[in-house]
Amino acid sequence: MAKILRVLREQPGIRLAGLMAPGAFWLSVFFLVPLLIMAWISFLSRDPLGFPTPPLTLQNYWEIIRDIRFAPSISLADGLAIRLFEGLYLELFWRSIWLSLLSTVITLLIAFPVALFMARLPPRYRNLALFLVMIPFWTNFLVRTYALQFMLRSNGPINTLLRALGLEPIELLFTPTAVMLGLVYGNLPFMILPLYTSLEKFDWTMIEAAHDLGADTLRAFQRVMLPLISPGLLAGSILTFVPAIGAYITVELMGGGRTNMIGYAIAQQFSASVNWPFGSAMSLLMMIIVTFAAVLYFRSGRGEYRNAI
Repeated sequence: MAKILRVLREQPGIRLAGLMAPGAFWLSVFFLVPLLIMAWISFLSRDPLGFPTPPLTLQNYWEIIRDIRFAPSISLADGLAIRLFEGLYLELFWRSIWLSLLSTVITLLIAFPVALFMARLPPRYRNLALFLVMIPFWTNFLVRTYALQFMLRSNGPINTLLRALGLEPIELLFTPTAVMLGLVYGNLPFMILPLYTSLEKFDWTMIEAAHDLGADTLRAFQRVMLPLISPGLLAGSILTFVPAIGAYITVELMGGGRTNMIGYAIAQQFSASVNWPFGSAMSLLMMIIVTFAAVLYFRSGRGEYRNAI
């Protein structure tokens, strides 16, 4: 037995496989298998009760594609808007991508100064700062969303303060603004932590060297700092964008169903509409779009990094 263990330890490939086996098993059972089941259901028909049943069909995907119509138009109602295609599901996909991108940008604008401040702290205070950022993870996401909903409701603390100051209360809850606040609030730690990891390893003498060579602060940030912290920036953006585009709880509680996104629409197919095959087709298409966008984003990030170097 000892000889077998010694042989196993001396084989790098076997050791690597042993280290990867628990994670591979976990991902296979709880990610790959459910994904394959969902893909299979998306090609099934719908029985009278809405549940999947044979025979196999492409009707679920055809319903989404058939809804897209070529209808070029120009609108000046809310600014200049040019459209080439229209359709209920196309608009739903676009709104989800747009809101997710916007929430990612807002989260980045808030997270970067926080991560920069944490990285510049003396080492003895950095653990405390990390502790404060990770405190939200100690509370269930649903509970945190309910707490934010309480803050924004008509008789919540914000409107109570406005009334005390003699100002008119504002309608915050069940609006697109509330959904955006919920997305930013829920995903903020996922942006701060990767950015902090990159900034904490950054050599600040390189900024001083750039200044000595004649670069101003903006150019030093653009040509020196940004390429070196791009791994954390890319990781934080993906960790923020992907949960935002599939958000359901935030849209349900903060938007009240008035701001529809793809995650909420998919959930409705499995609950209210009871159309599992069509909901699975929407889920699979959304995953393909997100994966394609993530691959392009990572490749563009690597290209910018090479050009900067």
